[in-house]
Amino acid sequence: MKRYCQALNLVDDEAMIAKYCEAHAHVWPEIIEGQRQVGIIDMQIYRLGTSLFMICDTVDDFDWNRDMARLSTMPRQAEWEAYVSQFQGCSPEARSDEKWQMMERIF
Repeated sequence: MKRYCQALNLVDDEAMIAKYCEAHAHVWPEIIEGQRQVGIIDMQIYRLGTSLFMICDTVDDFDWNRDMARLSTMPRQAEWEAYVSQFQGCSPEARSDEKWQMMERIF
């Protein structure tokens, strides 16, 4: 299994943050299915204020660039990214790798 960790900042607006959290309490089934199809075993997002931390566990042969590009073509993925981008303060056209920043493991 491989593990990737990323960070992202939300817009500084409690109402928008609440909507973002609510959206993630009810992630569309097509999004979860697409993740499974490309080899994402588990994805978790944690929040502290406006900061998000994502843990993404994948199959051993997962290639981040290749498989995330494939994920972007899955049903409703572009629609989901455009929807959540309003809470992230990003352009609806921004790719996931333009929003989420890969973190370096130090321990």
